[in-house]
Amino acid sequence: MSAYIVTFVEPSGAERQIDNAEDGLSLMEIARQNGVEGIMGDCGGACSCATCHVYVAEEWLAKVGAPDDIEFDMLDMVSDVTKDNSRLSCQIRMREELDGLKLTVAPNSSF
Repeated sequence: MSAYIVTFVEPSGAERQIDNAEDGLSLMEIARQNGVEGIMGDCGGACSCATCHVYVAEEWLAKVGAPDDIEFDMLDMVSDVTKDNSRLSCQIRMREELDGLKLTVAPNSSF
C-alpha cells in the first residue's frame, strides 16, 4: 500500500503532518489513528454526525471535490461553523492525487 502526506491544522493552531497516510483510508480514520485534536468521528464514518468536520485548504478543493447530498445535509446541521470549503473527513478517502493535502479541523459546533 502507498502512503502519502496529509497535514491537519488542529484547533489549537498546531500543525500535525502525517507522513504515512494510507491509500484508501478515510481522512477521519487517519486523523484518529494519529491523535489529531478535534477529530472525534463519533459515528465511525457513517456520515451521521459532524464530529470529523474539516475545512479543506482552498487550493485543494477541486481535487477533493464537493460533498454529496447526504454529506451536505449533515453539514447543514452544523451550519454555525460551516464554510464553503467544509467537508466531513470521513467522506474523503486518501489517494495519490491528495498527497500533500492540508485541512483545518473545524471548531466544535453548538448542536
